[in-house]
Amino acid sequence: MTDQLQVFNTPQEMRAFSAAARAAGKRLAFVPTMGALHAGHLSLLDYARPLCDLLVVSIFVNPLQFDRQDDLDHYPRTWEADRRLCAGHGADVIYAPTPASIYPEGFLTKVSVANMTEGLCGAHRPGHFDGVTTVVLKLFNAVQPHLAAFGEKDFQQLSVISRMARDLDLDVRVVGRPTVREADGLAMSSRNARLSPAERAKALCLWRALSRARSLADAGQREAAALAAAARAEIEAVPEARLEYLEIVDAENLEPLATLDRPARLCLAVWIGNTRLIDNLALN
Repeated sequence: MTDQLQVFNTPQEMRAFSAAARAAGKRLAFVPTMGALHAGHLSLLDYARPLCDLLVVSIFVNPLQFDRQDDLDHYPRTWEADRRLCAGHGADVIYAPTPASIYPEGFLTKVSVANMTEGLCGAHRPGHFDGVTTVVLKLFNAVQPHLAAFGEKDFQQLSVISRMARDLDLDVRVVGRPTVREADGLAMSSRNARLSPAERAKALCLWRALSRARSLADAGQREAAALAAAARAEIEAVPEARLEYLEIVDAENLEPLATLDRPARLCLAVWIGNTRLIDNLALN
């Protein structure tokens, strides 16, 4: 580890640091974030820290992956707190590029993963995953990590990035890590800060839905429609909750499943007031 947390604001600065580190035989791990760090992010730092010589965290609110301007405008930005947390969890570098350095004037290119981005969140957020894969590839190119850690809460995102890395022969190992939850089951998310206390209580319907489906699957139910119906009933029991989607998919390719005859994921997105929450759980 270096003695002091370093901050780089351009791809050129970040790439020069990483190239020198690699030339010196150092192993780099990377945790990409959009800031507003919470225990879920910190679990990724704690996982990656023992596996590397240098730990890099990116903080970049990526405009290309937002389908609504108000969502981008209101996304929490907590730079000073994030910096302290990075330092306290062993980060050596924060890569905090400016939007202009990532998307200079005249930027025309995008990275797109077919099929896997068409359902789930992709069906409701046009262009979102093109924005995700484009920025992650640019981050990978600047940081040049040996390992990159992502949370499983954004399971479709993790799957799409893993596929991109394989398909494009990227020299990085993409690792998914378990969702970190509050004591009552709510998945940790930067968006949780937008919930009022009453909305926070109502948001527990996501965890109840997931838990209900898993209990039935563990008891032997293999029909996806029955599992989805039981989970959906938990959401519909909360009048203030608006279900965007709830689907059971193949855990490898994200294709919808009719029967649990292979590793599966129940994925859902629910609006609580003006806040969109996503979550998922393995059904094996």
